This record gives sequence, structure tokens and C-alpha cells, in this order.
Amino acid sequence: MNIIIINGPNLNLLGVREPDIYGGETFDDFFERLQLDFPHVSLHYFQSNSEGAIIDKLHEVGFHFDGIILNAGAYTHTSIAIADAIASITTPVVEVHISNVFAREPFRHHSYIAPNCVGSIVGLGLQGYALAVEYFI
Repeated sequence: MNIIIINGPNLNLLGVREPDIYGGETFDDFFERLQLDFPHVSLHYFQSNSEGAIIDKLHEVGFHFDGIILNAGAYTHTSIAIADAIASITTPVVEVHISNVFAREPFRHHSYIAPNCVGSIVGLGLQGYALAVEYFI
């Protein structure tokens, strides 16, 4: 089983960026633990601050991977292009957000990508990624 986690803008700064919201663990450290927790799954990881690179990655893996876990960061609330890319592929996508976006600023309450995803996990910290892996299994 091939599953990819795609993280969007500013998520490369996990562990140092607003630790009161996102925690103090880097995503690389978390990803290593995730791989150990799911040794029978081929987990892949991609992060970009660029909207176009995220769309290109969705196109690249979206017809032959078993699952995509997408934290589009702020693009969640702005990118119709990423929403269209998700709608264009056949691999199912689970939307994940580390923080509870509904407890934050009002502009974060709307997701353009959610209607094209099989589900959304919000506010459970990094554990949301593990729950998404379990969903695909």
C-alpha cells in the first residue's frame, strides 16, 4: 500500500512555528515515528510552499497511489486550483489539519478542498495523520 502525505505552506517550520498551536515536534521526527508505527505501509512525504508544486504532486501520484493525506495549510482556504486538482484525480484524499481550524480566525472555517476529499480530520495535532493512515488501511 502506497500512501503519501502532502504538506503545504509553512508546515516545513513545524517544531519552531507557533509551538502553542502546532506543537514542538518537527514533521521529520514525527514522520520517522509514523513509518515505524506502520511498517507494512509504504509512506511517502512531500512538502512545498508552492501551490503549483502541490498541484503537480497531486497529478503525479493521484492515479496510482492508494491514498493521499493532504494538509494544504492556508491554501485550504484560498485554492480553487488545488480543489480542482483533487477532483481531477482518482486516488482518494483525506484532508488533515493539525489545529482546530474552526476554533481559529473566521477565514479558516471554510475549506475549498473538503468537498473533494473523502473526509477531514482537524484539531487532533499530528495524530490526525496517523488516523488518516489507519483510514486508508
